[in-house]
Amino acid sequence: MNENLGSPVAAPYTTTSNNPGRIMATVMVALAPSTLYGFWLYGWPSIYLWLITIASAMLGEAFFLRAMDRQASKALTDGSAILTGWLLAVSLPPWAPWWIGAFGGLFGIVLGKHVFGGLGQNLFNPAMVARVALLISFPVQMTSWVGAAPLFAEGSPGPLDGLVILFKGIPAAFDAMTSATTLGFSKTEMSRGVDLLQSAAHAPALSMIGERAGSMGETAAWLIIAGGLMLIIKRVISWHIPVAMLVGVALPAAALNAYDPAHFLDAQTHLMSGGVMLGAFFIATDYVTSPNSPVGRLVFGFGCGLLTYVIRTWAGYPEGVAFAVMLMNALTPIIDSHFRPRIYGRNRKGLPLQVAD
Repeated sequence: MNENLGSPVAAPYTTTSNNPGRIMATVMVALAPSTLYGFWLYGWPSIYLWLITIASAMLGEAFFLRAMDRQASKALTDGSAILTGWLLAVSLPPWAPWWIGAFGGLFGIVLGKHVFGGLGQNLFNPAMVARVALLISFPVQMTSWVGAAPLFAEGSPGPLDGLVILFKGIPAAFDAMTSATTLGFSKTEMSRGVDLLQSAAHAPALSMIGERAGSMGETAAWLIIAGGLMLIIKRVISWHIPVAMLVGVALPAAALNAYDPAHFLDAQTHLMSGGVMLGAFFIATDYVTSPNSPVGRLVFGFGCGLLTYVIRTWAGYPEGVAFAVMLMNALTPIIDSHFRPRIYGRNRKGLPLQVAD
């Protein structure tokens, strides 16, 4: 018997120091600046909600693994459950009640991940599964936003007020801080028959710095972009999906805004509002739920962007990133079947290359 059958006997092959834990840690480092900015912008309630959502995701991970008689400690330390809870938390309204984060964390881990077989087996992005379930089930709580309430600023809730907001809701003393996102305001005004040109003067200010209403994952676009570029430079992700998704949003937005600016938002507003940047760099690029080949990633990313624009413009929800990513997740196997990466020594159809004598 050939002793070498169990291992490669010729190039090409390579080794890497990457592993799930290292990759998750790198993504969390890239996500940390925008999250810390969100803590500063929305204060103590957002910090508590973030902690509860992550703790709930880790609890769901541990419970499910123990129920299957599997070791929980190793899975908890690989960072996948923490990152799922983290991504969900930064996509939630920062002053949402505690049970939104708790239910979402459990739902994403159990029904978004382990029902499909666990890490590496899920068809849909677990964080987006949880967000969509929350948005459909609790639309009021998931569309209640507040304006900027910087940490330690005058009028901002302190640590105890933050707990009251988290567990009992927003008190009357803080009602004046409730606000609307740019996309939500535009959708509401259009439903009232007020075109965008008329309502522009009263619309929430749009700023890359992020001092406006929204989730922690849609405010400081410049920090999110910086984190995404770090992931590209570190080769944790490739540029294909982020660029294609942003183009998929910007192209139809620019074309339709040029055609009728009174009824269609411009490309800059679409790119800087909602969760497009977070989705492009941190969500749609998930290894498990996105295509393998570069061309497939371009198709996938463009589809995410285009569907995001379609849902925002014509559907009932002002935001469409989570729905768009999940729809394209479902198409990933089909994309992979049509756009396969070329195997070394074979052409793109999988046939062996002819070698000259």
